[in-house]
Amino acid sequence: MLQRTIKSSVSFDGVGLHTGAHVRATVRPAAAEFGIWFRRLDAARGLDPMIPAHWSAVDPSERCTRLKNADGVSVSTVEHVMAALAGCGIHNAVIEVEGPELPILDGSAAPFVTAFMARGVRELDAPVRVLRVCAPVEVRSGEAFARLEPAEGFEIAFSIDFPDRAIGRQEKALDMANGAFVRELSDSRTFGRLADVERLRAAGLGLGGSLDNAIVVDGGRILNPDGLRHADEPVRHKMLDALGDLALAGAPLLARYVGHRAGHALTNRLLHRLFAEPAATRIETCPPEQARRLPGMEMSHADIPVSCSA
Repeated sequence: MLQRTIKSSVSFDGVGLHTGAHVRATVRPAAAEFGIWFRRLDAARGLDPMIPAHWSAVDPSERCTRLKNADGVSVSTVEHVMAALAGCGIHNAVIEVEGPELPILDGSAAPFVTAFMARGVRELDAPVRVLRVCAPVEVRSGEAFARLEPAEGFEIAFSIDFPDRAIGRQEKALDMANGAFVRELSDSRTFGRLADVERLRAAGLGLGGSLDNAIVVDGGRILNPDGLRHADEPVRHKMLDALGDLALAGAPLLARYVGHRAGHALTNRLLHRLFAEPAATRIETCPPEQARRLPGMEMSHADIPVSCSA
């Protein structure tokens, strides 16, 4: 199996979830072995504008994943585009951003996915190397936990439990092969409780959030006029976030991720724990039969959800 990049550049315009300001981002092709990097086009002169999409560059933040380089240049809300790149099997790209965060778009990864699939992917002259998880690794925080276990492909199992009746307890497990991410998860939107939304805005965060880019629940009510795209859309979105955060591992994972009430910070702690134990991982060149088990392989336009295919 060869590494891949997109065939041509594609731009996205929208508001930033936290600042509410207009943001433009452009995803461009990159050469083999480049990996995924962000470039802040508005970085101050003399500062390094390049930010690696890597677990070690994660800077703690509330309600999103933020990356920061050694010069302090950062970019926030990267999880959805990272999930889309991983879910489409794109290993090399540079994302140029004119602002401090990625546009939230509709609150899911579907706008990125549909654009990437429309552009198509190009194979590069370098093999894909995967990161095999060789031993279980787990982190906990109160009742929440996140765990990686050995597997021959990539799987996600997630459960959530909220007091709001509109969400309640939800759980789902997926083998991410054969377009499962695009088909089952990519259109699932970020969500929040009305009380949390009000708290974030009082703290100067979430200023770009609206019913156009997030599910908002209040007790037993879904406040979005069009309702949910899936009955279990919240847990599907948590799985989407997990894929985006795990894509910061630096290579596709051969593993099963299990999360319960886990968020961005806990998944990043899990990657720190994983790489702190040298015997827990092994880098391998991916043969074709195993490549078919990875996200983004053997998917088609028919996998794009109806809600996003227009």
